[in-house]
Amino acid sequence: MSQLEHIEAIEKRLWSAADNLRANSNYASNEYFLPVMGLVFLRHAYSRYLAVKARIEPNLPSRGGKTRALTKEDFSQQSAIFLRPKAQFDYLVSLPDSEDRARAIIEAMDSIEADYENLRGTLPKGEYQLLENQVLGHLLRTLNPEELKKVSGDVFGRIYEYFLTQFAGQGAHDGGEFFTPVSLVSLIAHVLDPERGTVLDPACGSGGMFVQSACIVEEHGDSPTEKLTFRGLEKNATTIRLAKMNLAVHGLEGDIQKAITYYEDPHELLGKADYVMANPPFNVDEIDADKVKSDPRLPFGLPGVNKKEKVSNGNYVWISYFYSYLNEKGRAGFVMSSQASSAGGGEAKVRQKLVETGDVDAMIAIRSNFFYTRTVPCELWFFDKTKGNPPLPHAGEGPGERVRGRNTVLMIDARNVYRKVTRKIYDFSHEQQQNLQAIVWLYRGETERYLQLVSQYLGTAVDEAQACFEQEDETGQTARPLPDYAEALKALRKTLTPFLNSLPKNSPLLPGEGPGVRAAEVLKELEKETELFAQDIEQFRKSAQQAAKQWQAAPDTNTALLKLTQEFEPMSDASRDLIKQTDLTYKLVTRLIDTLESSPPPLGEGPGVRAATRDLTRARKTADEARQLAVEQLKQVRYFWKQAHWLTERFPEAKLRDVAGLVKLVDLKEIAANDWSLTPGRYVGVAPEEVDEDFDFEETLREIHVELEDLNGEAVTLAATIKRNFEELGV
Repeated sequence: MSQLEHIEAIEKRLWSAADNLRANSNYASNEYFLPVMGLVFLRHAYSRYLAVKARIEPNLPSRGGKTRALTKEDFSQQSAIFLRPKAQFDYLVSLPDSEDRARAIIEAMDSIEADYENLRGTLPKGEYQLLENQVLGHLLRTLNPEELKKVSGDVFGRIYEYFLTQFAGQGAHDGGEFFTPVSLVSLIAHVLDPERGTVLDPACGSGGMFVQSACIVEEHGDSPTEKLTFRGLEKNATTIRLAKMNLAVHGLEGDIQKAITYYEDPHELLGKADYVMANPPFNVDEIDADKVKSDPRLPFGLPGVNKKEKVSNGNYVWISYFYSYLNEKGRAGFVMSSQASSAGGGEAKVRQKLVETGDVDAMIAIRSNFFYTRTVPCELWFFDKTKGNPPLPHAGEGPGERVRGRNTVLMIDARNVYRKVTRKIYDFSHEQQQNLQAIVWLYRGETERYLQLVSQYLGTAVDEAQACFEQEDETGQTARPLPDYAEALKALRKTLTPFLNSLPKNSPLLPGEGPGVRAAEVLKELEKETELFAQDIEQFRKSAQQAAKQWQAAPDTNTALLKLTQEFEPMSDASRDLIKQTDLTYKLVTRLIDTLESSPPPLGEGPGVRAATRDLTRARKTADEARQLAVEQLKQVRYFWKQAHWLTERFPEAKLRDVAGLVKLVDLKEIAANDWSLTPGRYVGVAPEEVDEDFDFEETLREIHVELEDLNGEAVTLAATIKRNFEELGV
């Protein structure tokens, strides 16, 4: 199992255990989520604490044989929280039932707040006194599984986000609006690419925009605490606590003010923000028009007022606010209802004025089901005031109409780019997100970044091909997926010898009917396919070695990378074919086993057969596990080659060009002719239908299984709810 799948399995089990406690208690989701998130916060903080401690301790200065003690500053420099002994998760987990766990957790939270002024009054404390001592003990143990110590990376960061996601899906707080899907936040942050300055989120929710901005700065090799200043607005006090916890656990601080953004601006950042990022509430129609009509944050005026003296739709109030907060070099990226980009009436007039500024940079259409509590599609809007000043003539009236400038807007329709997570939820894989970013890089003339990504994909495909023959797993052990499977298959075949020998003497290899004849036919086919499989494995090994040499020798030029992509296609095809062969050889040997099981005498009878049956069971399990590992590893080879192919096929010259159904660089003249619409699908057209030569039947079955699993889970939950309701009614 890959590390990603391993973490996903842990996430699901942790959530299932934690949510099961809620389901069997008197707590509602909105009562339960904050104390649970408080414990996840502690465990996440402890995970980061241990990782940073391991890096710091070997380099601590010593004097007189004594090593200097760890300090808060040591951890702050490494984007982590310093934890006193009684605030460390292992200590809390070790407490016996005789101890007051609620008091111990409260003391742990108090100690953190004492060290970090920005967290004072933020962490959950009194909520733990409402939970039984045994429930707390179970929760603490649930959030501290042994296998977490065997995986690398910011695992609890993922789990923290996963719990936020799950609570959002339950509508545990504000209908789930406090959490924006990570894949959308990450895409916004990467397109904005913040380097230094003030980041403002006027609808900050759980602070995900700040965390992802910090990640971008870290990717550039800089310290986010030194480069970025975070300012946020949020109307709900509980959500502010969640946001501050989210920031703190990543070693960040931010000034998050309680305010209703429509009417208040406590940070006074009009025209001062370097970056604005947000996911505001969509289609709000209760904004008091009289209160906002003279707000300086509405440079394009009100979008429209209804008979109740309310703003007809708040989308363009938010959009105007985001624009007005930017300084002369500012950038904004935000999520918005798909209705806004083509809305008519007063909204269209505001949109026209906005587009005419030349500061609308890009629009990305996102399909439905990316949110946990909303199924509607949305769009990502981007402003950039660095595109040039003053405005140039309309495209077509001067030079440079096909380049990025104040006369153009990049339109990307990403509705066909997605990964199915559950029956109800979609997102972007890491590579899908990178591919969308690559389009933006080409738009901005950042060709080197595009070429580096293509090169990275090809290099990873080569690495994954070589890893089919030797790799180091998470525990430091060496694994050889393809050779290991071949050996396991051979061992399984060997365990069948006693059973083949037990067949009636007159039937195994003679013409006619009967189980012996069928076994002989399957055995013959198995041996033929096994021999071909061994030959193809060896050929694939040579291809991988040759590809590695080619990749290392090739320069990162577009010509060279295009050539490599074409030359690596046979290796990619071979990995796909080996998957089919791997599955075929296993199916043949299991078919042989099934045939033997139907042969007289039945398996399990006769001298030595019982012991051989046990050996067969073990060998079959070993072969199946080895098969799964080999298949998963082979899939990676083709997957990464296909990412390089996806980019080079669409942008063969490493330059932005219009791609039907995906992207188009649109000039203001065309936008004006389309009622100033900013809906990408209106411009990019429809992609030609493609024949999927790599249709993955097993992946389709996996998706069906995911849907079935979701439906079964919903059925169990619904049945429990109905039962509880009947019990409360006394029926």
